[in-house]
Amino acid sequence: MSMRAVGPLWRAASVLIALGVLAPVLSLAWLAFGADFSHWTHLARHVLPQAALNTALLLAGVGALVLVIGTGCAWLVTVCDFPGRRVLHWALLLPLAMPTYIVAFAYLDLLHPIGPVQGAIRWALGFDSPRQFRLPDLRSMPGAIGVLGFVLYPYVYMTARAMFMTQPAHLMEAARTLGESAAGAFFRVALPLARPALAVGVSLALLETLNDIGASEFLGIQTLTVAVYTTWITRSDLAGAAQIACAMLLVVVGLVLLERHGRRHQRFGSAQRMRAIEPRRLRGAAAWLACIAAALPVAIGFVAPAVYLLWETAKRLRLGGGISEGLLNSLGNTLALAAGVTVTTVAAGLIVAWAVRSQGSTVNRARWQARAATLGYALPGTVLAIGLLTPALGLDALLGTLLGRDGLPLMSAGIVLVVACAIRFLAMPVGGIEAGLARIPPALEQASRLLGESPAGTLRRVHLPLLRPAIAAGALLVFVDAMKELPATLLLRPANFDTLATWLYAEAARGTYEEGAIAALAIVAAGLLPVALLARNGLRERGDGLSA
Repeated sequence: MSMRAVGPLWRAASVLIALGVLAPVLSLAWLAFGADFSHWTHLARHVLPQAALNTALLLAGVGALVLVIGTGCAWLVTVCDFPGRRVLHWALLLPLAMPTYIVAFAYLDLLHPIGPVQGAIRWALGFDSPRQFRLPDLRSMPGAIGVLGFVLYPYVYMTARAMFMTQPAHLMEAARTLGESAAGAFFRVALPLARPALAVGVSLALLETLNDIGASEFLGIQTLTVAVYTTWITRSDLAGAAQIACAMLLVVVGLVLLERHGRRHQRFGSAQRMRAIEPRRLRGAAAWLACIAAALPVAIGFVAPAVYLLWETAKRLRLGGGISEGLLNSLGNTLALAAGVTVTTVAAGLIVAWAVRSQGSTVNRARWQARAATLGYALPGTVLAIGLLTPALGLDALLGTLLGRDGLPLMSAGIVLVVACAIRFLAMPVGGIEAGLARIPPALEQASRLLGESPAGTLRRVHLPLLRPAIAAGALLVFVDAMKELPATLLLRPANFDTLATWLYAEAARGTYEEGAIAALAIVAAGLLPVALLARNGLRERGDGLSA
């Protein structure tokens, strides 16, 4: 008898969840190719060329920047010992707490021609007017690449540092013995070994870049994502938006293949215990230069925007502006949405992970369920929104017929928005729960079944108590990401429903930075929680060598 037998209802639920994740893609294709292709002719001539070029330039620039910053900082804190290294090795993760649209929001005000930074530079140079001196406009391709690159480099930093920390010291020592310089050993030995990890980090950063809508729109870059939004909302052309979204899916497929290729080729150790690279103590000017180089990305990607948000919030409160009723309503909506998404996503993740675990000898056939269920993280929010719209409207019409009521009950209740966010973030709990299940000895499960427990009882009495840390970590990540989600929320929110992210988006469009700063500060404060979790569990110093 299989100790991992699972009921047909559980398997069916897992299959339905996997199919539910794939449904928006199928719906999107039907909507795009079932429409009049006169839309496509117009888009191909007037929208797609510039949007595709901007997207390609943005992805190339951000990819190069995050690769240089993330790899450089990871190598620096791994092989060198300098003042502040122990703080910087986790502080380099802090920009992850900053959504890209918040950093763009902050720097647009900070670097405005009559803003504090340019004003201070003109004062120092003895100029009186922006016409005498002004910095290049941040609303440009280089500005967008800089903003996104300094926020998203931690994806490369995390994967690169994990790889560098597990590279055995004798490889670098052998290269130096054979006459290689320190730089030569890095480029010829350490970097090629880390290439798969770098591919994973870069692909994740580029998926976030492709999903971005707020920063790109604030900075005046017409990307494919922005084109989807404006085609749907501004021009009321849903079919055209779906056709652009299909073009985006080609980019997504390429990035997912790059990420999967990197994960397949990652190696973090060997079967033998080996000595890790020992950090070399730097002294004098070299030590302080290393400290500045590692601190600069943190200052640009987190400290400066955070100080700006604190200053603007304090200024508004000092002037008696207080917190508006609309902002409080947006906070309540945000917490309610995040809670609903978290419960839905964690429950679905537990079903998928347990179904894969419990099918025993058929786990290879069940693996497609987990892979399909976790594809949502690669789908931009705009693509998900359009893909879900047609099925949602069909279900709303069916419910209206059955209940004898007019209206859109699913859309107006926010259920479609919850489903979209759950699909996008489902990979987080699935991955964590699968890892937690893999650490539970099969003997515990076998003992429970021999004592007469059903599979559901074994899950409830044995696995769930042991999975609490993994479930809690996944729930925290989902909750915070749901609070920050902008593209899907903009497109699928019910009427008169604002979250902190959409409130900030509207305030930035109106140029009212003080009110928007309070919403941004609340989002960043929530974003610090998963960063602290990553810093605690993922980047601990390893002083005990390497092991398999």
